[in-house]
Amino acid sequence: MASTVYQRVASSSASETPGHAHAARSGIWVAIFAITMSFAALTSSLMVRQGSGDWKHIALPAVIYLNTVALLLSSLTLEMGRSRADYGSMSRRRDSLLWLIATLALGMVFVAGQYLVWQRLREQGLYLATTSNSSFFYVFTAVHVLHVLGGITALSVLIAGSASRQRVFRRSRFEATAIYWHFMGALWLYLLIVISVRL
Repeated sequence: MASTVYQRVASSSASETPGHAHAARSGIWVAIFAITMSFAALTSSLMVRQGSGDWKHIALPAVIYLNTVALLLSSLTLEMGRSRADYGSMSRRRDSLLWLIATLALGMVFVAGQYLVWQRLREQGLYLATTSNSSFFYVFTAVHVLHVLGGITALSVLIAGSASRQRVFRRSRFEATAIYWHFMGALWLYLLIVISVRL
């Protein structure tokens, strides 16, 4: 009975139309382009504001680097899950699901860690409106966290679909989620460099 269910899910995955896969890829790249443009605009604003001459660098809490490790590791666990996303096999399906859960957990660790970073800044007396530096730091990190939460939502939907034997598996959904999640990691590395050098 179980093998019949897995064969049906595998067949559904294989029958995914090229049009649906193309739409998923196009949609995620449009979203990535829009996010990139928004952060490019924020970076430009930072450069302009920094030229005012009253700029004072802030000390970054050490936990921010641990958060970076967690987010980078989550990209690795997601790739491990994607490499095992052969839903014609019960064992590979289970392995993929476990790696996806690990990815989700690491993403949540990153978000919680960013909250700790904000707490550390508040302990230093740095709030959103304290200085121009702190304002940009909170905006950069908060906007990024909001987009990471979007990725966490997508991962949760993916996990729910993977855990359900009856739900049709769409590889394009997995691919789109992976592209978005890896982009969040790359974007964070860029932001960390900007924050470290400019703030």
